[in-house]
Amino acid sequence: MYDIITIGSATFDVFAKTEAELITINNGKSKESLIAYPSGSKILMKSLNFSVGGGGTNTAVAVSRLGLKAGYLGNIGNDDHGRRIIDLLKRENVDFLGTISEDMTNYSVILDSSDDDRTILVYKDASEKLNYAHLDKEKLMSRWFYFCAIDVKLLEKLSDYAVKKGIKVAFNPSNYLASKGSDSLKKILKNTDLLILNDEEARLLIGSAPIPILLHKLNQLGPDMVIITQGKNGVELLHSDIIYQADAVKVKVLETTGAGDAFGASFLSGLLLKNSVEYAIKLGVANSASVVSKVGPKQGLLNANDAHDLIVKSKIKIKNINLKK
Repeated sequence: MYDIITIGSATFDVFAKTEAELITINNGKSKESLIAYPSGSKILMKSLNFSVGGGGTNTAVAVSRLGLKAGYLGNIGNDDHGRRIIDLLKRENVDFLGTISEDMTNYSVILDSSDDDRTILVYKDASEKLNYAHLDKEKLMSRWFYFCAIDVKLLEKLSDYAVKKGIKVAFNPSNYLASKGSDSLKKILKNTDLLILNDEEARLLIGSAPIPILLHKLNQLGPDMVIITQGKNGVELLHSDIIYQADAVKVKVLETTGAGDAFGASFLSGLLLKNSVEYAIKLGVANSASVVSKVGPKQGLLNANDAHDLIVKSKIKIKNINLKK
């Protein structure tokens, strides 16, 4: 029996640090920030780093480092990058529960700017080929499933399977899935116990509104607990008519890839470790702060003892608003 099985992508990531500028354009309706490179130029990179990424593997490793039994479910390619992913999962004590195909393992290039923002170029192939019919269902015994962004129809089938087997579901949709709107995700959301998304994804899913209203509307779609992360502006959570608020830990940000994965996986792990919403928030905030202080989605992931020390050192505080009062 696993504590958490994560379902999502596995990618081979290349982090390219450059001197690109961050510029802002105004299209008349909104402002948009763009990373800009001179056309026709050869750009010298300041550094180049390689790592295994993807929401599915990021969350699985976060869970395992915090001392819980983790499995990863996904499809990877029968290639060098796929083998690197399998090797990393073994080193991190994460069981690979997925499938291997002749497709190319997902690949991404992360381009950063002088303002520590980044753009990710992603090539999706193998992770999109995970087939429900080919899964060994007997291996999928877990207290929780943690869904990242993959095929909607597959997630629908897995969420139905979870309900049938008494497995709770956490769902962390991407911008891509959120942009499809709540109607396209309603079957998954109905089966979701914990919904974790950032403020941009929340607005893509149900429209623009203040955070408390977004939390309430998302809660009405099915999830018992809803979390909206807001980067450096912290996090807000709705559960049992109580809104919890926490500020982000102030750290020197080197690279933000994987911060959301770290928060979500750590929050769920905290619930399992101490059955406390407040502790789970603190654990999520601490681990995501550690991740953004390193380059790559896994380099900053903490074990339970180091996470506890950072929580104490950072003096993370939680504010509660009881909506019934």
